[in-house]
Parts: sequence; structure tokens; C-alpha cells
Amino acid sequence: MDAEDIEHVAVLGAGTMGHGIAEVAALAGFDVALRDIKEEFVQAGYEKARWSLEKLVEKEELTTDEADAALERIDPVVDLEAAVSDADVVVESVPEKMDVKKNVYREMSQHVPADAVVATNTSALSVTELSEALERPERFCGMHFFNPPVRMQLVEVVPGASTHDGTVAAAMGLARAMGKTPLEVGHDTPGFVVNRVLVPLLNEAAWLVHDGVATVAEVDSTARYGIGLPNGAFRLADRIGLDVVADVLDYLHEELGAAYEPCPSFHERVQAGALGRKTGAGFYDYDGESDSDIRTDAVREDVERRLLAVMANETAKLVGDDVATPEEVDEALMLGAGFPEGPAKLADRAGLVALYETLAEVQGETGAPRYAPAEELVRRAGGGENFHHEVSEIEAETAFNDISLEIRDRVGHVTLEREHRMNTITAELLDELEEAVDALADDPEVRALLVTGAGEAFSAGADVERIAGSADAIEAVELSRAGQRAFARFEECDMPVVAGITGHCLGGGMELAACADLRVGSHDAEFGMTQHEIGLLPGWGGTQRLPEIVGEGRATELILTAERYSPEELAEYGFLNEVVEADRLEERAFELARDLAAGPPVAQRYTKRAIRAGRESRDAGLEVEAQAFGQLLNTEDLMEGITAFMGERDPEFEGN
Repeated sequence: MDAEDIEHVAVLGAGTMGHGIAEVAALAGFDVALRDIKEEFVQAGYEKARWSLEKLVEKEELTTDEADAALERIDPVVDLEAAVSDADVVVESVPEKMDVKKNVYREMSQHVPADAVVATNTSALSVTELSEALERPERFCGMHFFNPPVRMQLVEVVPGASTHDGTVAAAMGLARAMGKTPLEVGHDTPGFVVNRVLVPLLNEAAWLVHDGVATVAEVDSTARYGIGLPNGAFRLADRIGLDVVADVLDYLHEELGAAYEPCPSFHERVQAGALGRKTGAGFYDYDGESDSDIRTDAVREDVERRLLAVMANETAKLVGDDVATPEEVDEALMLGAGFPEGPAKLADRAGLVALYETLAEVQGETGAPRYAPAEELVRRAGGGENFHHEVSEIEAETAFNDISLEIRDRVGHVTLEREHRMNTITAELLDELEEAVDALADDPEVRALLVTGAGEAFSAGADVERIAGSADAIEAVELSRAGQRAFARFEECDMPVVAGITGHCLGGGMELAACADLRVGSHDAEFGMTQHEIGLLPGWGGTQRLPEIVGEGRATELILTAERYSPEELAEYGFLNEVVEADRLEERAFELARDLAAGPPVAQRYTKRAIRAGRESRDAGLEVEAQAFGQLLNTEDLMEGITAFMGERDPEFEGN
């Protein structure tokens, strides 16, 4: 069956997920039978679908006519035969109990058409075992939607042991027709992809508190502002529902063994009726939103390493078992769990060797099976590989706290990693920037540099709270010189430097961006030389570099007014070379750096030197230019460039 052949969809179960799936199917133009065992259940689900559609109209995401048409396509029914007798696809979304689901299938099999595709919305249960209750298991698969279905983009499509390829293709096509992004899971495995990583992460967070290693506040502060998970770990568990998390953990424990032993904290709260946000209490109380705010000042590096190590270990198990590729794991967690970056990329940034060592150390201390390193993690760490690329020598030999370093396609990518403080700049971060640029400049494999900020800001400037803690004028002078020295490393680097700017680029952050040769900004970026707002002046080279880029008049305006500017204004001033959509910022900035990395290294080096010399003296700049021109005539790169031009191909410059 092709997706084009699907007209009628039956959804069994009108609860939170069921009515959401019915709404999504109806919005996609399918006729939907929404069925539950009692009239009151069906009507409640139907009314929730109506409410959701009305909200979409209020937010101007739908017109009233579109919402009314979608609601008309939903037929609430109790009679099972009436619901499934003409269905092309049946999506079951009844409670997550194996026996409950199997009983529904046995009853349904008497009425469903022989060629219909039957899918289960289970979040973790074995698709293969569920299929045993069906007469035609080859027409059965998993279609795991995420809550709320109308908002969440991912659908995990899971084949059972007997599932035909055509069944998977039909489910994938249906998901796409609904406007979703389907992920074909390699094979049936407990937890599939998202829950196999997410639920052990939540379990580890709970164990950290249960064992007295950290507090709830410290774990969530670390998860939110150290790793970047928008709701932390415990708030996320509360949103999912602690009963749901406990059920998935119990199943993983039963199927996969001691490494998935549930932390007692989940069952204790479930037994007390504290299921999370839906009951008003879980790990947090929800009498007021302020009761569940996450602190910004309780990030702990040891907690971050533990959480990242557990996610990396689960990712390695999925990759090693051919359930999903690292790229698929990353996409699944970003689309299905709201991660800003996937666990494989997070692990790469931390370094698989370091995370393997964390697991081995904690397992040695505790003896807990959940810390046993996966074979795939051991193999990759031992072989100098990350999930997405091989580890370069420079990455293996350098370890930073406030920045991260990645080398890919001859681009050395430096990322400011103080997301919890909007990537504000400290003396320690300045030292790390110097070390990173010096190391990259010495690496013959690196041909261009890219500088970005983690999360939603490039850099909001100096960390004034820490800097203002010292009233010593001599120390302040040295801090200014340290910043000037660190930022000059980018400007004086012989390689092209690109800055990719999103979110806040203020004060010292804008001074850092000014050191790049080319700057790409996103439409949501905000710029400003804001030092005068607090009685300071640009102290890291801004009074000198900014006039060279935008002219003295514009630079004086920017500094003296301390106003905020849009990226479009800064592009007009000449500060930005390009403005792109926010979701393309890092991709476009990397593309630009990669293209520059393919350029002629010797010519680039002397070009930058000639430009710098010209700032001091026009005559000096012209002399450097002339000398460089003469030297370049004798390079192998020049011959390669001419040969490539004559042969109508791209040159391959080697820097000779």
C-alpha cells in the first residue's frame, strides 16, 4: 500500500496521544475514526481535539475554515467494527500494557480489512511480541508519535520481526503525509531510539540525587545550563509523567537487565500520587511556575560528565547494534525530546575518551552495572574516533572548560561554551582562546577558523559580575591587555577567520567578532557596543578595530550611544558580510569557512599581512603586497591554480 492509497485512518484510544494523532491525521486530510471503549471517553477526546484546533486558530496557525474542516473529518465512535471495518491504517494508542494491547488486537482482527496496515503507538514495548496477537503480523509495525502529536515532529517507525518492507514504507509515507519526520528504526529493540537514550538519562539524574552525589537543583542547573536541555532533567521527567517514565524503566529493566535498574525515587513518587505536572507535584511542586524555576548558578562539571557519559553509552549501544546511526540518534533526540543538540554531537564535544574514562571510574567506585562501557564506545574511544568524525591529535591533546574545539574539513571550529552565562567572557576563557588559536595555527591540517557561541548567543560580552569583583586598577589593566592579546590571535592568524553570530553579540562579544575576517549573522542576532551602559569603554581592541571596519563616524556612534542594532543595520554599516536565517547560521558560517579553507593558503597568508601592514602605513602595506606578489609567482599553488583554471576544474591548493 502506498501513502497515496490511504484515505481512512482509525485511531484506537482517545486519550492524550490518541486524540492528538487523530487531530494530526484529520489536518492532513484523512477521514478519521476516533474510537474508545466508552462514549464519555470518546467525547472527551473529541472535545480536546476541538480545543486544540481552536488554539491553533487563536495563534493564527490555522484559519477557522481549516479547523472546522479538520474537526468534521473526525468521527467519534465506540463500536470497534464501525471504527476499523473500512480503515486503510489503524493506529492503536491504548494504555502501555502488553496484555491490554494484545486483547485489542484480537478483537480488532475480526473486523479489520486484510490489506490494512496496523500500527502501535507504543513508546517502548516490543513490536515483535505485540504482533503475535495478530493474524497478519507482516502488516504490523510501530508508529511512535511524541507528545503532543500536533507539535512534535518525530515519528519512530519500528518494524517487528515479521514486518514486510511495504508496511514500513506505508507507515513512513503516512507520517510524511501528516507533515512529520519519520525515522525508520533499524530493528525492534526496547525503547527504540529516543526513550533508549532519554529515559536512562532521567534515571541517572535521579540516581545522582538518590545516592547523595548532587541535589535536584544542581542536576537540573547542569542539565539546563551545562548541557543545554531546555527543561533540565527533573522538570522534563515531570512533564512526561513519572508514571510513564517508571513504566518505561521497568520494561527496559525487564528486557535488558540490571544496567536499567529504576531509581527508587520514581516508584516512591508514583505510589504517593505525585506523577509530575499533571498532578501538581513530582520532583517539583507546581502551585506556581516560580516553584520550578531552574537555577543558573549550580552547574557542576562532575555531574555534567556523568550525564553526558550515560547518554554517550546508550548512543553507542544503539549505533553498535545497528538500530540507528549517530546522525539518526541526534535527529531523533532533537525532534522527539527537544534537545538543542543531539547526544552524539554532545559526546563528540566532550570527547569519547573522556566519557569512557568517566564511566570506568564511576563503575569502579560504585560497581553499578549501568556504568559498564558499551563495546562500541570502547572501540571508538580506543581507536581515536568520535561519533561523527575521527579525533584529531589536537583535539585529543587539548582540554578546555569554557570553549570547545572541533576540526572538520580543514576548519578549526572554536565554540564559546558558557551558555548558562550567555557565553560571557572571563579571564579564564581568554586564556583558553589564546591556547586554542595557537594550537590550531600550528596544525598543518587546519586551513580556516570558525568562531561561534553555544546556545542562543554568540557572546553577551564580559562577565561583568566576576570582573567587577576586583577593584584593583592594575588587575583591570592586565585584564584589558589579556583580552587584547587573545583577540589579536584571531586577527593576526595567517588563516581566514569567520565568525558565526546568532543571538546577543554585545560589548566584548562584538569586539571578539570584530577580529574575524568575515562575519555572518542571523536575522535574530542583536548587536551593540554596550560598555558605556555601565560606565566602561571597549577594552579589548574595540576602539581600534571597529573604526577600521565601519569607519570612524559609525564606530563613534556605536560606542557612544551604546544602543542595540539589528543585523540588517550592521550589514549596511559594513560590519556583517551576510545575514541568514537563524536555523541556517552555523551551517552557512561553516560552509563559508570550509570554502575559504580550500583557498590558496600562501596567498591568503600574505593578503592578510598586507592588509594589516596597510593599517599602519600605506607605503608599508604596498611594499608587503609587492613582495608577496613576487613570491607567489614561484609557488606550486599558482601552477595548480592556472592548471585547474585551464582544465575547468576546482584547484587543490597544498600551500606550497
